[in-house]
Amino acid sequence: MDSDDTFDSEQREAREVAAQVGRDQEEFVSLLPHYYRGEVSQMSTLLGRLDLTTDWAIALMAATLALSFGSAQSPPYFLLLGMLALVMFLMFDLRRYRTYDATRSRVRLMEQNVFANAFDPAEATHRDWRKVLGNDLRRPTLKVSTREALSRRLKRVYLPLVTVLLLAWVFRITVFVQGENPVETAAIPGVPGVVVVASVGTMYLGAVLLALWPIPRQAKGEFYGEEVGEWKTEE
Repeated sequence: MDSDDTFDSEQREAREVAAQVGRDQEEFVSLLPHYYRGEVSQMSTLLGRLDLTTDWAIALMAATLALSFGSAQSPPYFLLLGMLALVMFLMFDLRRYRTYDATRSRVRLMEQNVFANAFDPAEATHRDWRKVLGNDLRRPTLKVSTREALSRRLKRVYLPLVTVLLLAWVFRITVFVQGENPVETAAIPGVPGVVVVASVGTMYLGAVLLALWPIPRQAKGEFYGEEVGEWKTEE
């Protein structure tokens, strides 16, 4: 190979090869599908990790229920330990959800401003979408606040799981073993039953408020609202 054909990364032209692609329309258009596939692949990987956390949380809930109702001698606080473990899974889930949403936001930015505009050029696009995307690739940022992520993941996944364990705990201390005082049965070693019942009720109420309290929406790409599209309607 001739020396003129070798690729020298130290040359100015070599360092700015990507900028040249960005200025050439045909080369830029040919680059887009490769970048889009890469982002979609990363998004799918992150979504798989997010789903795996949910699967483990469901498995934990099922194991806790089986252990707690396996015999009358099983202490009711096993269910409370299951709730605590779900909270720990929720903490792991928050970071994964926010990371997933950051990648999904870039995918949605391309879909809205490239592919949607290609199908329907009449609609307006984000004027600086290339600059916005470039800045985010240089300095990636999380788009969803911890509070919004907490509210969404609670409402969609973890609050229903905790509710199942809460109802099972109430059943365990009231009906499962006849002749026991529910407040006394709710007690755990070193903590009176009244304190346990009050603490569980307070924490559950707080979780419901966090899940349902209205907050500004920053998450991208999710179906939102109840409006049904009409694009499948036959004319």
